[in-house]
Amino acid sequence: MDKNVGGFDRTLRMLVGATLLLFGYRNRDRTIGTLAFVAGSDVFATAVIQWCPMNALFGIDTCGGR
Repeated sequence: MDKNVGGFDRTLRMLVGATLLLFGYRNRDRTIGTLAFVAGSDVFATAVIQWCPMNALFGIDTCGGR
């Protein structure tokens, strides 16, 4: 898999993912908390592995310089 997430996009994904994970954890007894935790896990994981299937599907590459 080629990397397709980088730069500002990666930083933003890490911040949004961490925020959703924290919100989900604090509200884990509610459905919205569970959904936020799952979404945050996905967003944060795409930032860590630097590959997003939706970016690949639409041909988006935010790594730059390659």
